[in-house]
Amino acid sequence: MGSIFSVLRVSDQDFLQPGAQQVCAGYAIYGPTTMLVLTLGRGTHGFTLDREIGEFILTHPSLRIPEETSEFAINTSNARFWEPAVKRYVDECLAGKSGPRGRDFNMRWIASLVAEAHRILMRGGVFLYPRDERDATRRGRLRLLYEANPIAMVIEQAGGRASTGDGRVLEVEPRALHERVGLIFGSKAEVERLEHYHRDFNKREYDAPLFGSRGLFRAGLRA
Repeated sequence: MGSIFSVLRVSDQDFLQPGAQQVCAGYAIYGPTTMLVLTLGRGTHGFTLDREIGEFILTHPSLRIPEETSEFAINTSNARFWEPAVKRYVDECLAGKSGPRGRDFNMRWIASLVAEAHRILMRGGVFLYPRDERDATRRGRLRLLYEANPIAMVIEQAGGRASTGDGRVLEVEPRALHERVGLIFGSKAEVERLEHYHRDFNKREYDAPLFGSRGLFRAGLRA
């Protein structure tokens, strides 16, 4: 469990500002230990609560995410709704050493945005909660202003990358307070690969059932 926060300057736009205008962002994560991870735009730093003195101590200065990884996190129960670019990426990872990536990948899914971000900051990896085909009116599932943007700032300041699949999350111009976006973040090289797949390999196969073979006609031929 955790709490995410974002700090913006007061302006005529109020909350409807792109994430690049955040002055501070971070999260608190609760468990056997309580940590506060934040950025002021000059690196990402982790502070651990010392319960004896009741203060947070800087324990993880200047966190850095490795550019490459062999671990990814995605909810595979949504696989039937994924875009071709995401399917391509996941299939390549699952193919392992014998596949085009030439190495084995581990898959994780905690289903907690804070926990996923924290794991990636501590050990690397890539997280995917992409847009899908369930609802054409939505550009994704996670909230841009108070989920995607603060996590994206934390990740970028640790050397990673955060994207919608089509481009940098922090450059998205918000249109509504509860607007949703697709979110991919983590190791820079992996996120850039996914952006490349969205750009060049995201065309769906043309499906024209009107001109396809029909079951009744095929049955007649067999008879």
